[in-house]
Amino acid sequence: MPETADRRGRVPGSHNAHADQAVQDYIDAIAPEHRPLFDRLDRLILQVRPDAAVVLSYQIPTYKAGRRRLFLGAWKHGVSLYGWPQDRDAGFTSRHPELKTSKGTIQLRPENAADITDDEFRDLFRASLEA
Repeated sequence: MPETADRRGRVPGSHNAHADQAVQDYIDAIAPEHRPLFDRLDRLILQVRPDAAVVLSYQIPTYKAGRRRLFLGAWKHGVSLYGWPQDRDAGFTSRHPELKTSKGTIQLRPENAADITDDEFRDLFRASLEA
């Protein structure tokens, strides 16, 4: 009998079947109005890098793929992405300069993210997490 996927689309026993309890606690505490955006980005990151380990680092979920790291954290008005090398964003910050708040940080409000396609996010994540 095939195993069913959990709410994050992972099958028990697969590499990321169960998030570390600290990561799960963080995710469970995200404000309901920001949770769909967080879940969308989490899903897209793991589509691009299904081999990524998800751990808590600097008190936020961190996707580790080889030597690369990408941080996805919730904040008062949405979610933020941190940690990619500035030359590895597939042109994302050039196309969306209003979302970049400081070196290596993109702050996304749900209304901003709604206008960005999944493919564009996948390109950002792929460029950020490639070896």
